[in-house]
Amino acid sequence: MTDQRNRKSEDRALGMDRPITRRDFLNGIAIGATAAAAAPLFAAAPQTHAANPPLLPAAQDAFGYYPPLLTGMRGSHPGSFEGAHALRDGHTWPAAADTGEEYDLIVVGGGISGLAAAHFYQTEAPKSRVLILDNHDDFGGHAKRNEFNLDGHLHLMNGGTLEIDSPRPYSPVAAGLLKTLGMDVPALIKSTQHLKYYETRGMRDGVFFDAETFGADKLVVGLGTVPFETVLRDAPLSARARREIAQIETAAIDYMPGLSSDEKKQRLSRMSYEAFLRDVVRVDPAVLKYYYSSTMGEWGVGADAYSALDCWGYGMPGFRGMKLTKRSTARMNSTSAGYTDTGGSFRLHLPDGNATIARLLVRNLIPRAVPGNSVEDVVTARVNYAELDRIDSPARLRLNSIVIRARHLGDPLSAKQVEVTYLREGRPYSARARGTVLACYNMLIPYLCPELPDVQKDALHKSVKAPLVYASVALRNWLAFDRLQVKHVDAPGSYFSDFHLNPHVDIGGYRSTKSPRDPILVHMVRTPCRPGLPEHDQNRAGRAELLATPFETFERNIRDQLGRALKEGGFDPARDITAITVNRWPHGYSPEYNTLFEPEVPESQMPYIIGRARFGRITIANSDAGGAAYTDSAIDQGHRAVMELLHAEKA
Repeated sequence: MTDQRNRKSEDRALGMDRPITRRDFLNGIAIGATAAAAAPLFAAAPQTHAANPPLLPAAQDAFGYYPPLLTGMRGSHPGSFEGAHALRDGHTWPAAADTGEEYDLIVVGGGISGLAAAHFYQTEAPKSRVLILDNHDDFGGHAKRNEFNLDGHLHLMNGGTLEIDSPRPYSPVAAGLLKTLGMDVPALIKSTQHLKYYETRGMRDGVFFDAETFGADKLVVGLGTVPFETVLRDAPLSARARREIAQIETAAIDYMPGLSSDEKKQRLSRMSYEAFLRDVVRVDPAVLKYYYSSTMGEWGVGADAYSALDCWGYGMPGFRGMKLTKRSTARMNSTSAGYTDTGGSFRLHLPDGNATIARLLVRNLIPRAVPGNSVEDVVTARVNYAELDRIDSPARLRLNSIVIRARHLGDPLSAKQVEVTYLREGRPYSARARGTVLACYNMLIPYLCPELPDVQKDALHKSVKAPLVYASVALRNWLAFDRLQVKHVDAPGSYFSDFHLNPHVDIGGYRSTKSPRDPILVHMVRTPCRPGLPEHDQNRAGRAELLATPFETFERNIRDQLGRALKEGGFDPARDITAITVNRWPHGYSPEYNTLFEPEVPESQMPYIIGRARFGRITIANSDAGGAAYTDSAIDQGHRAVMELLHAEKA
């Protein structure tokens, strides 16, 4: 009883009893996340679907439907995945109701790859009719948009995919698509990015040492601008640990003397970053704790599950004196060091991340749905979801529709149509098309298409995505950050591995906050993983954790972590937090080649290459199929899948 009273008292101090949004709100009406997609909650919209029998009235057609404003649990929200899990577990449904709809193309998945595939198909076949089916209540896939109205002003944050950023240059296809959508990336970088704004106020990066991991709570500030010995002077670390961190960050020491660059790379490719620090650099155990989460933001696992060579290629510390030549090897992932001759892509951050690209693609496909005509105005445009699925539109986008089957009508080698079955409100419906692009997760495809060859299904099953959480936290003001002179905080032992103030971007009518007294959004990152396991086992354990974690647990950790890290700046989580959106992605980053756990094989034998093979009139498009967790990969794979399909149709 005493423990319960203490917990309630602690929760009150954190503000767990405060009336912030803990359920989804749509058009001013509080509704549960699952019910947000349920048609009976809305007045029936005029029926515009060509259906026999008619489809149920659709939530997306109702007045006021606007998912970007929903808070609480987002990402893979309740209602978006249960049907797919039931399919995986062997559940069967009654015979599907035939809608009578026939299309030239059905795209399964309304993320950037699926939307790009629809665009490329209609470009090649201008009079074609396309249906896009998506399991979420919003389009964009991982490129989700979190939208807040704070004190009468629009505030945006990415709920998933962010930045035009890749270790390689964008291909002519991917770069060409951005140009077609009206994105002049170099010009936008010059006109919209004010990413050094916080630095002009004297704000810097910091590290929060938590008591559970390091023995005491302490925020230190000044990374990158103050000598490490000075920054870490008050950190709860031994003198040895402080000295070794400073050495790793700044000293030019060759930890493998006598070996050539190639010999060093071979060794580094076979050891984790943690093993490099532990066994080669021989650091204090507290130093291993300090660096363990440093790989999570890029690869979704700890420093024990990614190679030291890839960490060198990504620019992580400890290799300054190793004399490694800047070129890739066969045992290396795609990193900036592997593309020295060509350089990486441009880097552009938009207020809602790459949801802007998804919006531009939808505008291109269904102009009536997204008002405006430029990149600048699409950021603040309010999408009319009721226009997404209209019978008179050449392209239609149907949300809240979980596909459970894609099968050829006849022999896959000679069939002229594919039948796609999907669930809406738990009821199965079917539609047909001359071809289908599966722009969904690879691991789902063997269940959608059990007729696939066994070798292809096995390859698709090997695509294990990294779980990920992006939390968007609305604050009453950012005075505590300003007082502490900190803008970004790494938290190597905490529930969220880092958090930072919303990047300062101005575009069109969208303006970032300039006064610390004004509201702001904070971005927090968590990549759940299980230390000591191979990468994909860590991914699976993290996925199970995410699906079992209620919103209240995320909220409590958000309040606790911000309250403790920013305490000296006067931050009060009960007073200063006004809204929380948790973007939960149990299937997050697409898997990339990991030298620690995967054999070295020719590219043609890589699972993602085998898995994406065309099967009759069914092709596959997603970043999984490109073996790279980047937006340019998603776009390129959408184009490849469409061209394969069009070639098959002509054969």
